[in-house]
Amino acid sequence: MTEIVIVGGGAAGFFAAIAAARANKNCTVSLFERSSQFLSKVRISGGGRCNVTHALFDPRMFTARYPRGERELISPFHRFSADDTIAWFEARGVRLKGEEDGRIFPVTDSSETVIDCLIKEAKAAGVRLFTRKGIEGARVGVQSGFELKFSDGESVLCDRLLLATGGCRSIGSVVELVRSLGHTIEPPVPSLFSLHVPAPWLWSLPGISVSDVLLSVEQLRERGALLITHNGISGPAVLRLSAWGARTLHEKNYRFTLRVNWVPDLNEADLRNEFRSRREKEPARRINNSAIGAIPTRLWENLVSNAGIAPRTIWTTLTRAGINELIRQLRATELEVDGKSLNKEEFVTCGGVRLREINFKTMESRITPNLYFAGELLDIDGITGGFNFQAAWTTGWIAGHAMARVEPGRP
Repeated sequence: MTEIVIVGGGAAGFFAAIAAARANKNCTVSLFERSSQFLSKVRISGGGRCNVTHALFDPRMFTARYPRGERELISPFHRFSADDTIAWFEARGVRLKGEEDGRIFPVTDSSETVIDCLIKEAKAAGVRLFTRKGIEGARVGVQSGFELKFSDGESVLCDRLLLATGGCRSIGSVVELVRSLGHTIEPPVPSLFSLHVPAPWLWSLPGISVSDVLLSVEQLRERGALLITHNGISGPAVLRLSAWGARTLHEKNYRFTLRVNWVPDLNEADLRNEFRSRREKEPARRINNSAIGAIPTRLWENLVSNAGIAPRTIWTTLTRAGINELIRQLRATELEVDGKSLNKEEFVTCGGVRLREINFKTMESRITPNLYFAGELLDIDGITGGFNFQAAWTTGWIAGHAMARVEPGRP
């Protein structure tokens, strides 16, 4: 019997274990998890609903949602795509539904549905499951394979080893283990986070959202929805900015000037024409009572005030200087950022095992034979919306079949 060990009881680890055990009955598959429960990240994702994948079915369009890993994932996603993920779960009784923004959830709106499916499937496939079993070290055996040392002092021998421990930011022993097996770790830094903004006027607007803004930090640009929080800003546009700018913003120690364009579809000339129209059609109306576009009323009032325009000012008395300053506030509000908060639903980092050291046809190490990697331990991260789970399903599925020495067909 071929002994396969999978370290990490998350999405990638379970998918790999199930794939290997189902593909080759001559393999003994054991999965080891450091903590007391499996699939903890699946449990909390999507606010406890589990955003399984995203309804984007062209592999090249899908990979464009990965700040790191875009090129490497094109071929894997041709082999196991979002379509395949949906089919895999539904074939095992997990009905899924799509939402307007493309995210896909179980119809139960409960991550426990996904967890129960994965654990049940692993047990049915004969996977041996262990919790409270953290790996402390690994060395290549005399006749290939590996000798593993665990936190309880036990040593385990295996022929093939998959490391799928998740982001490497907080598991020092795993980082050292990866390095001891010949691999390079790209320094991990947070990839999805909200921004702290110490602006009292903004703090007075928690819960207000704007459907379309343009954010910029030097050369970084992201457009989308923004949510004002009790201590700053979040929402899809902020999370995408933090993903593509992960290393840049880390180098700035999360202290920088952020510019917000609240009306990205309107240029300066459009705004001047709109103001002229307001002056003609609503001459006696107060400016702070006549928001432009989709800007919420309370936010508009603050932007008008920030432009130095008095509350009782009407359109016919708005000065040229007031017009210029209001345009600047609308198209380039400057927010001084002084920190970040991790997105509680994602916990994603960039960084991890260097991608060019991995064969993405099999997820096997190019350096150490019979060593495989899957999931977030790799230097791969996607934006929010199910993309990180899809990378875990895909890389786990490919690694599982490769460890079983079986060329997979369609799932």
